[in-house]
Order: sequence, then C-alpha cells, then structure tokens
Amino acid sequence: MEQHRTPPPRNGTQRGRPPLPPQAKRGGGSGAAGGGSGAVARPAAQRSQAARPATRPAGVRRPGTPLAEAVRRLRRAVRARRMPEPRLTGLGGGLFCGTLMFLLGCLDRLLFGASPTVYGVLFLPVCLLTAIWVRKSDLAAPPVIVPIAFAVGLLPVADGSGGLSGRLMGLATALATQAGWLYGGTLVAGVIATVRKVRLMRRRADKRRPPAP
Repeated sequence: MEQHRTPPPRNGTQRGRPPLPPQAKRGGGSGAAGGGSGAVARPAAQRSQAARPATRPAGVRRPGTPLAEAVRRLRRAVRARRMPEPRLTGLGGGLFCGTLMFLLGCLDRLLFGASPTVYGVLFLPVCLLTAIWVRKSDLAAPPVIVPIAFAVGLLPVADGSGGLSGRLMGLATALATQAGWLYGGTLVAGVIATVRKVRLMRRRADKRRPPAP
C-alpha cells in the first residue's frame, strides 16, 4: 500500500512551533537588514560623541594657575578682614585729634623727657588719620582742628613753672619753636582734605552728566 506524505505547511511554521503573526513575517527581512545597519551606525555615533569635547557648565570657571589662585584667596582674605572706615563729624574729629595728641604728649613726657621732636613726629600721622576719617560733609574741618589739637598736646610737653602764667609762657614758646611741625601737619591735613573734596565733586559731576546716546 502506498503511504501518502502530508506536505509541509506553507505558512512558514514548523511542526511543534506556533505560527508567526503576519507582521513578523513581513518585517522579518527588513528587520534583519536594518539590524546590520543599526549595528554599524551605533559605533559611529559613539565615536562622534567621544570625539566631541566635554562642555563645561556656565557657572563653573576654568582652573587657573596655582599663583593666580593664591592671589585670589589672599584678596578675599584681605577684603573679609578689612575694618570699616570710621566717619567722624567735625566735632568728633576735633575731640579725637585733641585727645590723642594730649595722650601722646603725656607719653612723650614720661618716656622721652618731653622731647619736642618726638612730639612733632607723632603729630604728622595724627593729622593724616584725622583728615582721612572725617566724613565728606565736614572736609573743611581738619585744617582748623589740627592746630588746636597741636596746642592742646603741647601742655604736658612745654616747660612752665610759676603757676598759670608760667605755663602759658612755656606754651607760647613751644608753639614758636615748633612752628615747623605745626605747619607741616596742617599742610598734610589740608592737602588730604582738598584731594577728597575734589574727588567728591568729580563724582557728583559724573552722576549729573547725562549718559551718552
């Protein structure tokens, strides 16, 4: 007897395996072809990304040289430790300068035997500080304050005996003999006050000037 063999199924299924959906049949060839192209495209994309330089965020600065970093840190430390500049009124500047000169005169008498030269040398930095620390609205006060403070500080330094009249005569003599220090300190205070006044007037003029078109 002849045995009839059953032909294999035409839908691409094999015995023991479930049939594939029609979409898988249609896209099988194209998927296999596309898989090869995708495998080739992926390494090319990775190479291009590796070749690109890494972009730095906008807020991050480029690291500088060690010397530049040290200078920046030093500037920050100086700004953080900088003391606020005092601003004295005309009366406050007079009290500051007069009191300081009187104390320096007493110190000069105790340590240096009332030396007029030492007193004159100490008088110059006091004039400098007074002219710097006076506020902007009282810049005319330092040239007037400084001579009065010089005379006040001479009280413990000047030689005088015989009561009040003798003390006044010694003060007048000290003022006459130490006029050079007096004029020098007054000149220092006047120059610094004048420079500050000129700078203040320039700033005000620049603020009032209309902006350029």
